Amino acid sequence: MKNKEFNLPPVPAVLLAIISVQCGAAIAKTIFPALGAAGTASIRIGISALILFAAYRPNLFKITRQQWKIVIPYGLNLGAMNLIFYLAIERIPIGLSVTLEFIGPLLLAIVGSKRLLDYCWVVLAAIGILLIAPWTNSRIDTLGVIFALLAGGLWASYIVLGGKVSKIMNSGEAVSVGMLFASLLILPFGFYENGLINLTPKLFGLSIALALLSSAIPFTLEMKALGQLPPRTFSILMSLEPAAAAICGFIFLQERLNFYEIIAVACVVIASAGSTLMAKR
Repeated sequence: MKNKEFNLPPVPAVLLAIISVQCGAAIAKTIFPALGAAGTASIRIGISALILFAAYRPNLFKITRQQWKIVIPYGLNLGAMNLIFYLAIERIPIGLSVTLEFIGPLLLAIVGSKRLLDYCWVVLAAIGILLIAPWTNSRIDTLGVIFALLAGGLWASYIVLGGKVSKIMNSGEAVSVGMLFASLLILPFGFYENGLINLTPKLFGLSIALALLSSAIPFTLEMKALGQLPPRTFSILMSLEPAAAAICGFIFLQERLNFYEIIAVACVVIASAGSTLMAKR
């Protein structure tokens, strides 16, 4: 009976992971008024680090010098990416933030390509960015757009560093240790913003839910799916994330996107899925 609870097929597992992450982002945004973006990021990453440490129990004394050289930048990158993404969704709708953030992994996926079709995907994604840009809608915060694009750049470097660390460390150990350094990077910002002094038992409970939805649950589901799905199929499913973010933002936060913003989300989703589908094996 124990094994049956984990028998979720890989495709539903990925889709559930995507929904979990975006629901977590919606919860985070409801906490912002009390804790601030930096405070929310601090408590979420801190609790996630504790959960992962308890789950994987990494032995810090057995980590080699070579492994430290990769896992420390990996963790710092992870922390910066989460902090800057929260600063973005504090200012602009979640759906637009994730759409802009997705540009980083998309460009990474096709960098160095000489095929004309790949440049078409870049152009399509660029059209999406132009449609989101503040000059089409005065309610879109320019700084929020910059933060989302910066988070996308950090997401791309996170993928590169994650690939390197996965070759020399166990995945659970790498993520739990990386999350420790992510916490060390983010916590000073949380204290500087003074948001943590407003932490109440209710907000702490929401923060635990946030940590589970944004880290523990999706990480577990994605690890299970990655063991059963081809990387290309997994990447195509992940391309649905901007659309899922827009839907969760609408349902939980009443963040309505206008016609141009919806088209922008569609452009980036199609560009991401198309580039993955047409990529050379």
